[in-house]
Amino acid sequence: MRVVIDDDVCSGHGRCYVLSPTLFTDDDRGYGQVTGDGTFADDDRSAAERAVGSCPEHAITIVDR
Repeated sequence: MRVVIDDDVCSGHGRCYVLSPTLFTDDDRGYGQVTGDGTFADDDRSAAERAVGSCPEHAITIVDR
């Protein structure tokens, strides 16, 4: 599993990296970026779901590998 941010939809609220810092970081403009390739372990599933649910633009999705 991995998380993906649609850069065309993200408007930079920053909730993803504030609520799930193990999976997301910010860029130099404050927009969320996935850490690495976005792959996460089962232990981080709740953090991924928290980020998906907190994004006001629905720019974050969880996808199967």
